[in-house]
Amino acid sequence: MLPHPETHPEFYESVAPKRLIAWIIDLALIVIIGAILTPLTAFTALFFFPLFVAIVGFVYRVITLASGSATLGMRMMAIELRQSDGQKLEMFGALLHTTGLYISFALPFIQLVSCILMATHSSGKGVTDLILGTTMINRRY
Repeated sequence: MLPHPETHPEFYESVAPKRLIAWIIDLALIVIIGAILTPLTAFTALFFFPLFVAIVGFVYRVITLASGSATLGMRMMAIELRQSDGQKLEMFGALLHTTGLYISFALPFIQLVSCILMATHSSGKGVTDLILGTTMINRRY
């Protein structure tokens, strides 16, 4: 079971800024991975590098979320994504959450609403989190 924001606020303290920093870290890692993989495409990825990075990012997010309920950036910021029952994400949940994130990126209004929700919601949930019932919390020690 997930801790309630009112009775256990320590699980949600500073989650929104940590999410932003984790996203920036992950973006940097994804671009680096894309650059490392580019020679393996005989450098054809250079012609569509933003799309290539988006594909690499999708795979990166699904794999890291499915393997530990957090991307590497989230792990560095000591936060993790949990399902509504408090369990860690599995492959299908990671795939759904990443798909929701990419839909938000494709629709700027939804991304704006998501950012506002993350900054103002008591548990820091974005649009994808509200739809899927996922929650970002500070990692338990």
